[in-house]
Amino acid sequence: MTHTPTGRQIPDVRTGAQVPAPRGGNAPAAPSAVPAGRPGWAEFTARARAAATTEPGRLRIIGAALAVLVVAFGATTAWQVDDRAKAADNVVTHSAPLSATAAEIYRSLADADATVTAGFLVSGPQPKDVATRYQEDIDTASQLITAAAANSRQSPEAQAQITKLNEQLPTYTSLVATALADNRLGLPIGGAYLRYANQQMRRQGGLLDAADRLYTIENARLAHDYTQAKALPYASWALGVVALGALAWAQRRHYRRTNRVFNQGMLAATAAGAVLLLWLAAGHTVARTELAKSSAHGARSVQVLNNARILVLRARGDENLTLVARGSGDAYESSYGADMTDLMDGVPAERRAAELTQALRLANDAEGRGFVTDAITDVRKWRSLHVTERKKDDNGDYATAVADVLGKDAGGKDVSPSTADHFAAADKALGRAVAHEQAEFHEAATSGRDALTLLPAGAGVLAVLGALGALLGIGRRLSEYR
Repeated sequence: MTHTPTGRQIPDVRTGAQVPAPRGGNAPAAPSAVPAGRPGWAEFTARARAAATTEPGRLRIIGAALAVLVVAFGATTAWQVDDRAKAADNVVTHSAPLSATAAEIYRSLADADATVTAGFLVSGPQPKDVATRYQEDIDTASQLITAAAANSRQSPEAQAQITKLNEQLPTYTSLVATALADNRLGLPIGGAYLRYANQQMRRQGGLLDAADRLYTIENARLAHDYTQAKALPYASWALGVVALGALAWAQRRHYRRTNRVFNQGMLAATAAGAVLLLWLAAGHTVARTELAKSSAHGARSVQVLNNARILVLRARGDENLTLVARGSGDAYESSYGADMTDLMDGVPAERRAAELTQALRLANDAEGRGFVTDAITDVRKWRSLHVTERKKDDNGDYATAVADVLGKDAGGKDVSPSTADHFAAADKALGRAVAHEQAEFHEAATSGRDALTLLPAGAGVLAVLGALGALLGIGRRLSEYR
């Protein structure tokens, strides 16, 4: 047996340095660097694990984690805010205008129906102003239907209602033209054609029903866009808090190990993260507040005012048709009463407030309340005169009843006051109220959208700066080990 001499040096297989050989025995065989059959990934894992036990290794892991957290915070913020900014932009530029278009289609059709029925109460040819207003309403409705078709292509439900409108409007105008021609000839059948045209306008699945369904669809889309635009960015907030907490922990660790109060890189990363989180909170709060304002005192007000305006037009058409029917207009008179109830009284049993009462409550300034108050005053006077007019007609004084409704007697002399005067004044006041509330809506909704406009790009820039700051701060600490 061979013994290693005392004091003999042998190489250490791990470091290559010479170390004393063990006494009284053979020198051990040098082990291989990688055990036979050990996979490469296992060796890589072992080395990474060994590196993580050293301070430089731990610093590299901390730096990478901080950079990933900051970038994830910025990316999530950019994604969530961009989604909300697009929804807010849809509110301003798409869904709200489409809702207004649908309401105007309904109003134009209802006004055309009310206008043409008034012309039938005049002996002889239809007055020029009546014919002009009727044609303007039909032209407006046609143009708006075309515009709605171009802007509602992504909604099959809306397209279905627009198709109905396009199909039925020519039929209605043809019936009205026949009624007017017969009326000019003094044929009683003209009134029958007019009533049939009115039925096509108001029946289930008719023009006004299709316009009302389109209006409901566009309002639902507007509400959906509002919900998306005001959704809280919980994921962004959570990642922001986690990223700032991790940066604070890393700087505290740095201070405890080096006794240095500041690390410029990590301080810059913390500042970038804090600015982004504050910007996110402030921007979203402003956007949410302005959008809520535009919804409650803009979009919602406009919807209620449009409903009121539609009820006024329908009531006017019913009032005219009651006289056109010559003693057989009970159904129209009943419809007039129902419209006035919805407009002025509401239904307490169903907890449904009157449309004008809601409009007055939603108006948030003196000018808006003034328009609604004027409309309420004129509708009350109209309602009172209507009672008197109906008594005259029921007592056989048809000519005087017609004069009270049209504002002109058989000789063309003005009759005042008349239901026509108060109808026109109420419709005008409601139109001005709608324009006022639309301006308020646009101002508030635009402010809400603009509060989010720059935030997605800003989030990306601040995230990159924060990640670079964290990496540079750790890199400076690592340089101390070289």
